Amino acid sequence: MLDDGRPFGRAMHPAPQVIAVIPARGGSKGLPGKNLAEVGGVPLVTRAVRVANAARHIDAVLVSTDDDRIADAARAAGAGVVRRPDEFATDTATSESALLHAVHSVAAHTGVRPEVLVFLQATSPFIDRAALDRAVERVLDGRDDVVFSAVPSHVFLWSETGENAVGVNHEASARPRRQDRTPEFAETGAFYVMRVDGFVQASHRFFGRIGIERVHPDHAIEVDDAADLARAVLLAPSIDATGDPRHRHPIIDVDALVTDFDGVHTDDTAWVDTLGRESVRVSRADGAGVARLRAAGLPVLILSAEANPVVARRAEKLGVECLHGVDAKGEALADWAASRGIRLERIAYVGNDRNDLPALELVGWPIAVRDAVPDVLVAARHVLDRTGGHGAVREIADLILTSRELAARRADHREHATAR
Repeated sequence: MLDDGRPFGRAMHPAPQVIAVIPARGGSKGLPGKNLAEVGGVPLVTRAVRVANAARHIDAVLVSTDDDRIADAARAAGAGVVRRPDEFATDTATSESALLHAVHSVAAHTGVRPEVLVFLQATSPFIDRAALDRAVERVLDGRDDVVFSAVPSHVFLWSETGENAVGVNHEASARPRRQDRTPEFAETGAFYVMRVDGFVQASHRFFGRIGIERVHPDHAIEVDDAADLARAVLLAPSIDATGDPRHRHPIIDVDALVTDFDGVHTDDTAWVDTLGRESVRVSRADGAGVARLRAAGLPVLILSAEANPVVARRAEKLGVECLHGVDAKGEALADWAASRGIRLERIAYVGNDRNDLPALELVGWPIAVRDAVPDVLVAARHVLDRTGGHGAVREIADLILTSRELAARRADHREHATAR
């Protein structure tokens, strides 16, 4: 064991560009032994190491600790260890002090200062690896200096001042609808990605151009006490099964399917010839899926902001309704549903980009294709395995029809049971 603060454990990358540091003290007053508490049968510090090791761009994973048991767990999970000095391991020591110590330790060990620091908290048991990868990419390519995980919030906040409660982020006399409010964001604490030079200069995790990487609320749990731990343990079986509870195959019992066109029926690209005419690529499998829905009597609508005639031609080929050149998708969807006598909560909507959000917020089943933008992924109740133009529509069609078949079988079983 090295006792000069240098990392040890698994072999260190000779010149790591991106390092992940997981601060994990041995002492915790709120929940003793917190960083070794098990969620899904796995210690919290081990869960964090596994996510970091699986991330696409991280060159070295280090656990900063003063505790022998945590150090052993970190090594067993495949991380290096930075022995944290006593002055950085007190109740009042900041996370920044442990991070700076780890950065300097890596530089002393390798002779090279890393470019990007990924700060992961072991107390966040459900760190979204895909979101973490996106955050690192945003810092690596220079879009942001800092990116952190957060969930959108439309909560009305209040504070107590003397004998009266006062609205913090709203006027008490005005209660705008959720869809009319710009969301605020709550830090999840799961990860912070930052440029090392800026962090060393600021000695703080927030500096320069700061970006938010949205994550699903289920990934926002932070274990600070026994109640948090109990909640995480209950959620672990569903989240750990797939990495995201929305990727399971749910029962999507609906009366209509509405989809965007570009990025859902297509891969969001277009060919343009010398005369400026556009053409797109679609999937025959999607066409077969739509045909099955029509045969089952389920209404299908293509709702697109694109005014190109190709949208209407594809809808005509599929034999489905089409509204294209639509700017206000939420209003158009609500009007269409009312004209058909279909309740919004009985509609599945598949989208991929931000202009789909007003429609996604209205329906009972907001669904995203696999390669949707982060805002849509967060808003989705279910995320498809397929990407746009590569069978996503067929996938949702099969899910809907399978759900209908299951519902019919259950109804038959109930009828037979009643008859007996």
